[in-house]
Amino acid sequence: MKSILIKSAEEIKHMRIAGKLAAEVLNMIKKYIINNISTEELDQICHNYIIQKQKSISACLGYNGYPKSICTSVNDVVCHGIPDAKQKLKSGDIINIDISIINNGYYSDTSKMFILGKPSILGQRLCNVAQKSLYLALQIIKPGIPINKIGQTIESYVNKENFSVVKEYCGHGIGKNFHEDPQILHYINNDQNIILKPGMIFTVEPMINAGKPLVKCMKDGWTVKTKDRSLSAQYEHTILVTKNGCEILTFRQEENIKKILIN
Repeated sequence: MKSILIKSAEEIKHMRIAGKLAAEVLNMIKKYIINNISTEELDQICHNYIIQKQKSISACLGYNGYPKSICTSVNDVVCHGIPDAKQKLKSGDIINIDISIINNGYYSDTSKMFILGKPSILGQRLCNVAQKSLYLALQIIKPGIPINKIGQTIESYVNKENFSVVKEYCGHGIGKNFHEDPQILHYINNDQNIILKPGMIFTVEPMINAGKPLVKCMKDGWTVKTKDRSLSAQYEHTILVTKNGCEILTFRQEENIKKILIN
């Protein structure tokens, strides 16, 4: 494994700015998520906001050939859903919008679920569990703990709720690069024995399925769906490990958790 980068005070300052901007995009797009809007339209709105208003860059656009500025993952899509003019949202849909931006050379990455109209009981519960699994993980992050406690916390809670954790995708270090070490697994893996240190910055982004954890990638090479066509939900934050807990760099005011956690 490569060395894990500990961010300097100057780098952390830039990462806070990038994180705030990414969170702002999710706040901005909320009012546009209405019946019959296409995911392509949502992509264009976010793209224009990032470029014109924020004077930033979409980290997704062109990344390994990805064709759009955001990811829109609807219902049984686990992650990396490609916005499409033919895909219109309807009441009861659940959609994850994943925002990754570059500002002044620094990356930030965050996502959340939106529900259109009246959700199904299952859809609402799945979104609640996905968000709580992330929050529970953030509430144990601090220097000195092994990194595998993050996945242990998430999977133990999700299994108790009779849902499942996707194992093929994980969180990641982030900074001047989109993806850095360490990998952040969202399931129990005792082989991960890295100890957290202040100044580490990474994403935690559990993907939770209503059915089994198995997934499949579509022919477009990006869109990942649940194999059993069950619903999937995900929440993601970019996190800074502090001297006595962690700071949510992509914090949104609506959230039922503190931005700075003393753990």
